[in-house]
Amino acid sequence: MRKMVISFKLPANIHQKDGYFVSYCPALDVFSQGATEKEAKNNLVEALTVFLESCIDRGTLDTVLKECGFRPDIPGDKTVYPPDEYIDVPLTFVAADALGKFQCHA
Repeated sequence: MRKMVISFKLPANIHQKDGYFVSYCPALDVFSQGATEKEAKNNLVEALTVFLESCIDRGTLDTVLKECGFRPDIPGDKTVYPPDEYIDVPLTFVAADALGKFQCHA
């Protein structure tokens, strides 16, 4: 079995509201919350993982990323991006056919 991990580095904002910590990824418009800042961050990672996995399952990840303004990074691009706190959202993929052989048709 082969295993591959793709990690998304996404901006995140966490603030306290009404006794809870609210976490938000403005790039994908995904929210979560928690009783502590750490819990809110972990819950946001989980929510983003589920969101991205569902996009992959439906075959809509490319469309969603484009609609959210993502594009490939161009070498030499001098665009300055505002400082944000970033979180890592790892997605793990595994691949193997019934005989343990791997074929990629890309």
